[in-house]
Amino acid sequence: MISFRFAAFPLAAVLLVALSLRPDVVRAAEETAFDAHANTFSYFFEDGDMDFHFGNLILGSAGNGGVETGEAYYVASQIQDGDAASWQQQWFELARRVQARGEQSLAGGHTVSACTQFLRAAYYYRLSVISMLPDDPQLKERAAAARELMRKAGALMDPPLEYIEIPFEDTVLPGFFRKAANGYAPTKTLIMIGGGETFAEDLYFYIAPQAFARGYNFMTVDLPGQGVLPSEGLVFRPDMYVPMQAVVDYAVGMPEVDTERLAMFGYSGGGGFAPQAAEHDPRIKAVVMSAAVVDAYPLFSDMPAVVATPEEMAAWSSFHANVVQVICWRWGVPMDTPSALAEANKGFTFDPTGIDVPALIVVGEGEMKSDEVRRQQKLALGGFSNPDSKMVVTPSNEGASNHCIMENRSIVGQVVFDWLDDIFE
Repeated sequence: MISFRFAAFPLAAVLLVALSLRPDVVRAAEETAFDAHANTFSYFFEDGDMDFHFGNLILGSAGNGGVETGEAYYVASQIQDGDAASWQQQWFELARRVQARGEQSLAGGHTVSACTQFLRAAYYYRLSVISMLPDDPQLKERAAAARELMRKAGALMDPPLEYIEIPFEDTVLPGFFRKAANGYAPTKTLIMIGGGETFAEDLYFYIAPQAFARGYNFMTVDLPGQGVLPSEGLVFRPDMYVPMQAVVDYAVGMPEVDTERLAMFGYSGGGGFAPQAAEHDPRIKAVVMSAAVVDAYPLFSDMPAVVATPEEMAAWSSFHANVVQVICWRWGVPMDTPSALAEANKGFTFDPTGIDVPALIVVGEGEMKSDEVRRQQKLALGGFSNPDSKMVVTPSNEGASNHCIMENRSIVGQVVFDWLDDIFE
């Protein structure tokens, strides 16, 4: 693990040391476009997008109770490589089997067994909607099943995991909250924010157990653009800090939240949303991002899906094609025009010099091979004024290299919470 405190190195040295790069690796990095779904190494599938989701979103959640590796690999063995319908059906069938086990345990009064089964079943329902197009009625049905099982599992926890709805404009932002301990003593709190493809359920399995183990309250929500909110017309918007202010309003109104120890962590697109919120909301006392998205426009402009030719798009697997269409839906652009994603991301920015609270960047070594990613981390780190701000690059040789470092959440928990504990001591 490679770490830097803000004032310790000249910025040019920071980037060179951060990557531990030889000249040949530097050249390769400079020639690499930003592909958020690129793996450092393969896991199971030949289809690159399917393999990214399997290795990171799925296998990476095993340590936090999202999946069992035996179940995950069995399902993978039944999926036709690159086929969206096959993926959706196999995860759905597993979700029903695991849910049935949970119901059996609950009926017998075995609440611990029921809780663990319901959690996995919830996540399997959620996984079954990856690559599902928004006009498919099963999207909302399965998303609702996932949410209901999370609520059912949450009621069996002590303290319980509570389903919450945060008023915002003419609707609500759905999410989850679990306090660190019973009672109402003000406690340090982490709000977790996702990115361009997430549901609140993903974020629970990303880092919530690590938060509980360290005595943190945990909150996560679907923001506009996330979950199924685009079906209500709530797509991503440049001023993401506005809905996030509603989230902070809700959090600081809870007696168990220590308002002087309130942190926000955003990954993927949330690496831009969270610092933007910290820039506008002084109630956020520390901010974490994986990685920093100072300006989404140049990152999107360089994405393979955005610059793909019609011939390249015609060669896409149904899984990848559907994933790209769903991303377009979330940004409110025509689903058959991914090139419009770049223009749609103009204005998705934050000003690092406007953030005076401690800020932490956590980024995988593989993602730092992108010249644009490296440039934006340098820009962010150079703008943060708080001396406790720093960047940590997690290493490929510990399986902590990819976008959002989903494949090694133990390292993410160590880096994030060790830093937050020091900040909030």
